[in-house]
Amino acid sequence: MNIDIVELLSTMAILMLSLSVHESAHAWTANRLGDSTARHLGRISLNPLVHADLFGTVLVPLIAFMSSGFIIGWAKPVPVNTAALRNPKRDYMLVASAGPISNLIMASGLFLILFLLKSSSPSMDLLVNQAVRGVGRGGGAAGILMPLISMAYFGVWINILLAVFNMIPVTPLDGASVLRGLLPDTLTPSYDAVQTYGFAILIALIYYNIPAYLFTPVVGAVRSLLLF
Repeated sequence: MNIDIVELLSTMAILMLSLSVHESAHAWTANRLGDSTARHLGRISLNPLVHADLFGTVLVPLIAFMSSGFIIGWAKPVPVNTAALRNPKRDYMLVASAGPISNLIMASGLFLILFLLKSSSPSMDLLVNQAVRGVGRGGGAAGILMPLISMAYFGVWINILLAVFNMIPVTPLDGASVLRGLLPDTLTPSYDAVQTYGFAILIALIYYNIPAYLFTPVVGAVRSLLLF
């Protein structure tokens, strides 16, 4: 099996940064809304080591990359003391939504950089197109820029995936807490009862490839814009 070490390290770096942004956003928002638990644990940080989970942040991405070239993972969840929040139901919803929102902001920023590069010159347009299509290496300046542009495109891709996947309203994903915060109190007990089966529901959704149906159209639209 031939493994591109540079590609592996670069994609792992982007994944870890994206996960760190996601978890740090949870911690920062919780602290702003009254719960300093995560801040005292040092979780308001972009240092990947603070958020890393040996299984989800290291082993799963490595195994996934070596077996399929596809890379995904997760970090340690940020602890939240809902009793310390000023408005527990509303604020916990905001804390939960902060992670996916941070990934969308990161994806948007990287997309804007790629779009501006693409618009700057015909040669940069070609490099961005090659990066999006996954072809071309080149030498000289192109040989230096291509890995950086490819990393930026992967950053767009993985952050969209993290945002969309985490907004699925099934425990233990963030979307479950977001939806719970939007529901009237009369529906909360029934909702909580369904969520006790959340992990089994999530496995079923993954088995039937449902997340891909949510994620693929968004990535496809971004890819089309960058190839336009």
